[in-house]
This record gives sequence, C-alpha cells and structure tokens, in this order.
Amino acid sequence: MPGALPAPDPDGVATWRGTTVRFPHQRRDAVGPVTLDLAAGEHLLLLGPSGVGKSTLLDTLTGLIPNVIPATVGGSVTALGIAADSRTPAGWAQHIARHFQDADQTLCGMRVDDEVAFALENQGLPAEAIHQRVATAMRDVGIDEAWRGRRTTTLSGGERQLVALAATLAQASRVLLVDEPTSHLAPLAASRLHQLLMTRAPGRSVLIVDHRLDGLIAAIDRVAVLGPDGSIMAEGPPAALFRTHAARIDAAGVWRPLASHLDTALATQGVAPPQPPVSVADVVTHLKALGDAEKALARQALMPLVAAALPRVPTPALAGREIVVRLSGADCAPFLGPVVLRNVDLAVARGEFLGILGANGAGKSTLGLSLAGLVRLKGGARDGAPGGVAFQNPENQFVTGSVREEIEAALAVRGTEASQPETADTVLAGWGLGHAASQHPFELSHGQKRRLALATLTAGGRWPLLVLDEPMAGLDAAATAALALRIEALAASGHAIALITHDMDLALRLCRRCVVVGEGAILADAPTAEVMADAALLARAGLAPPVFKPVLDWFGEAAA
Repeated sequence: MPGALPAPDPDGVATWRGTTVRFPHQRRDAVGPVTLDLAAGEHLLLLGPSGVGKSTLLDTLTGLIPNVIPATVGGSVTALGIAADSRTPAGWAQHIARHFQDADQTLCGMRVDDEVAFALENQGLPAEAIHQRVATAMRDVGIDEAWRGRRTTTLSGGERQLVALAATLAQASRVLLVDEPTSHLAPLAASRLHQLLMTRAPGRSVLIVDHRLDGLIAAIDRVAVLGPDGSIMAEGPPAALFRTHAARIDAAGVWRPLASHLDTALATQGVAPPQPPVSVADVVTHLKALGDAEKALARQALMPLVAAALPRVPTPALAGREIVVRLSGADCAPFLGPVVLRNVDLAVARGEFLGILGANGAGKSTLGLSLAGLVRLKGGARDGAPGGVAFQNPENQFVTGSVREEIEAALAVRGTEASQPETADTVLAGWGLGHAASQHPFELSHGQKRRLALATLTAGGRWPLLVLDEPMAGLDAAATAALALRIEALAASGHAIALITHDMDLALRLCRRCVVVGEGAILADAPTAEVMADAALLARAGLAPPVFKPVLDWFGEAAA
C-alpha cells in the first residue's frame, strides 16, 4: 500500500550516524557530526545552545533537508528503517509529524478546525474519523470549541502555537518531532502539554526540543545534549545526566531544570538528596526531612539562588518620577480587530520595569502595542512619546538583506539618547552575532533572530519606552542570562521597560511591578511579590506561581 514502511527497529526508530549538515555558501557545518538513536516508544529530549543545529537535525529526519532546503548531508540518517532522504516531507507525513518552532510554519491561515484537519484530509481519512480526531486534539490542548471558525491569522502567538500543536497531535503519527512547543504558552497551557507528553501513546516515539524543562523532565526517558561544536557532549537519563554533567552543561550555556540547580547547590554543603531529583517537589520534600543543623547548611547553600531569583533593586516609587506613557480609560484593540481590553488606566515611569502577565489571547500583546502607540485606541487616551517594540516573532522586524545592514539601519536613525557613537561591529560583537554579520537575518537560528531583533531595537538609543514581547523565547540559558542583564541595564539607564512574558520566574526576578490581564480588563496592578502570592488571582488568569516559589516558601518556614 502507498506509504507502507517496514516495521521499525525497536532499537532505532530514527538513527543519525556521523551526521553533518552544511548549507550552501557556508564555511562550517550547521550541526554535527552527530551519532544518535531514537528508540520505539521513547521520549527523547534534545538540548543545546541556540544556533547549534537542533532544529536542523530534526529537519533531516523528514527529508526537509536536503529535499526541500538545499544542504549537503554527511554520514547517514535513517527513519523507520529506510534512508530519511529517500522520501520528501510529503512522503513522510503519514508516519512522522513535525511541530515547528514557529507556529506559522505549520499553519496556512485557514480556520482553526481546517488547520487541525489539514494533514488528515491529505491522508484521505474518512470524514467522521477526521471530525473525531480534530475534536479530540482540540480538547487535549485546551482549545475552546468556539475557536473552530476563527482564522488563525486573528489569533495571538500563543493561541497559534496551541492550534499548531493540535494539528500535529491529531496526526497520531508513529514519530512525533516537537520543536519548542511551550515557548509562547502560558503556564497552565504549558503544564497541559507536558501532561499530554506524559500520557504515552502505544508505539509512538517523541523527540522534543525545549528550553522549558521544569514540569517536562518527568515525561523524558533520555536526554541528549549538543555541545557548542554541534556534536553530542552528554547523553543519558535526565536526573543522573544533570547531576553528572552539570558543570559542562552550564559552561555550554544550556538550560538545566531548577531541581538540578538546587541539587548542585546543596551538594556544595554535603546536603544534596541521595538520588538526583527530578522535580522541585523532590527537593523540597528532601529539605523538609533534614535535621536542624542540615537545614542551616541547606539555607546557606541555597541563599545565592534565592538572591538571584528576586529583584536586586527595590521597586521605584512612581511619585516624583517622569511618566513616560499613560493610558487613561483606554479601549485597546489589535489592528483591524475588536476591542479586547476596556477602560485601561495604566502609567509607566522612566526607569520602571513593568511585567505584563496573562493567559494566551488575554490581550497582553495588544496592551503592549497600545502602550507603544503602534495601534490606535478605540476609546480613551494615550499620553507620551512613541515606544519601541520587540515583536513576538522577530522576523517581523527585519527589513534588510544582512545582519550587519540591520544594525546599520538602526544606527542610522539614532535618537538623542545615544551618548557614545557605536559601530555595527561593536553592536554585533556585544550581542554575540559578529560571526553572522554577512548572513541574511532569515538564515539565523530562532534564538539568534531574537538577539538580532533586540540589538536593532536598542542600538540607536531611540526609544524612552521599550515593549519586549516574549524576548527570551527560544534563547539558551547563557543568552537569557546575558539578555536579562542588558534589559536591567536599560531600565537603570532611564528606559521604561514593559516585559510581556509567560515566564513567571523571569517576571519575579526582573519586574518590580506587574499587571495581570484577563477577562477583557486589567485584573491586577501590584508589586510582583503580591501578584505571585495571590494563588486565586493566578488561577483566574490562567497562570501559575513561579517554579521557585516552593523553595521560597520553605525558606520562610525554616526561618519561622
């Protein structure tokens, strides 16, 4: 029958043997050499720094590389018993489902139910089977039935990601490749996806690339870590791997789950759990069982992590500070869309760091664009100079043919706030993009694109207000830490920062004040610590407490 394949080898549903990929006109390989296996029924997590080739490796398994995206592939790649490049992506579609990092690479701009059904229709499934699979996939990822008739172009970035996930899961494929599935999801939606992955489908193998590890590790059988040179630097069961290779993983700028960081810190005082922990709950259970002397050592060991998890600068008082932008009785709507937030009263002061939190589709991005003056209000008033926006999709900001030209264009419109002359080379070096100066922006990895977008936004010193929409999505641990320091420095230099984020721990660390968006209004506007402590508010808004909160709670109990 068409599309029939041999039974998968139980020891290798997918195999890479000395695999390298080099794109045209490039002097070095984009990934590899990589030797790796994905077994039948296995859940494999692939980690690595931004730009090291994780997505590229996934693309070789579906024939996308080299059959659609030109590249020279060295070594071998085998999928379900045959050479991966012997079929096009269409030929693999019945067997391998691919969820892309950018949801728009999966979606076609159709109605939600048509998007989820699209691949199933191409496979020629009966209408009733398609209807049932679409309904099940939408329910599993938390998509309301009322979305069925909405075009995906009208959805928020996080909502589009949910639809793309539903379209991928509906295929019920033997192999599931999932690339950064939670990068734009609110905490409860991300938790729902992790629960889906924990529910194992018979015969299904999953290869997932993700930076959001807390809550995911329990669903993972094995972790493979790509090092900066593009080859596998560590491999094994998650908890043991993170304990054994913690220093090497950190040096490579790769994410580790919080439980692993806590484990490493406790080991410095000899009070780590006997077995490497999988979750923060495992660590807290261990901490509560310690004796008084050991608890004192544990508090000493964890104090640097606690300090790093909280704002380092006190919340600035608004009184007496220059207001950069103010919304008064504002009715906020996306371009050509209906009002999603009504009667918003919000002021942001110079040097303030404001967090904007809420569920997917609550109106966070619309509020950010309204603050920046990029969309017209449907009612009320906005006072203040225009602001700069780092969009959720960094490609929306690129206007030239090379990375260097993007920076040069930004510097050409330098504002009055720039105190020292900059050159494109110094800006690119500062953002770790010097090696990519001649590349087209669309050739960069997703994390590199995000860094470039932020570099162009800040290079000219033009904007008194910076609205950053999920700026850390797709970044590795080292780039996230470096970017957080840069954003803090921008606020300290007098910029007003509005950070739209689903990362509650990031908001806890950076934002002195947060607004929570939901139900068509501002549900709360308060100091971040108060917001994070209000469990009822967070649940109402589709949010969850920071992952670090149980550790902070234990500190409070231990000090009592």
